[in-house]
Amino acid sequence: MAKEMRKHRLLLVDDHALFREGVRRFLDSEKDFEVCGSVGTIAEAKELHAVDLVLLDFDLGESDGFEFMHLAEASGFQGKVLLVTGGIDPAKAAHLLAQGISGVFLKHNPPEQLVQAIREILSGNVWFGQDFLQKIFQSNRQERDSARTFTARERQVLSMVFEGLGNKEIADRLTVSEASIKATMQQLFHKTGVRTRSQLVRIALEEYEDQL
Repeated sequence: MAKEMRKHRLLLVDDHALFREGVRRFLDSEKDFEVCGSVGTIAEAKELHAVDLVLLDFDLGESDGFEFMHLAEASGFQGKVLLVTGGIDPAKAAHLLAQGISGVFLKHNPPEQLVQAIREILSGNVWFGQDFLQKIFQSNRQERDSARTFTARERQVLSMVFEGLGNKEIADRLTVSEASIKATMQQLFHKTGVRTRSQLVRIALEEYEDQL
């Protein structure tokens, strides 16, 4: 007697009921898929441990894909996540990729491609359109470049740190609040990855000389 094929268990999370129903019917027609849930909110997305793949819309009304990924991580979810969306900013997609999604499928693509994307991801691959993947890479580069670029105010404050001035002295010279200077210092620490003023001076001279 032939062994019965194990079906891949899928969960749909999308706040458009009509879309969910259409996708559910379409995917249920595939002999190796079982849509075990179709919900419109993150709160309804329970029992994640029993799911192989989640088809997740990004914009879920009062919540979004980031919130779902936090929930998935907190619950120890070991399955895959495919973002199925009408469109998403590449920077947000890049952050979701870092959080563990396995692909992005745009809703305007043919349904047959959705089946292909699901099977690719379940087999351990990822699914991104080449054009969209390029946009994600570009967004990552821009974010990294921005993170390494000092603003005009940061350069002003840094130059006064070089002079040995404290936060209050810098605030007085720039006629701003000391709290504002403290906030700028924290931004400088974050961008340069240091914790002290002396470390900031050293790393700025070594790695950011072109901006001084």
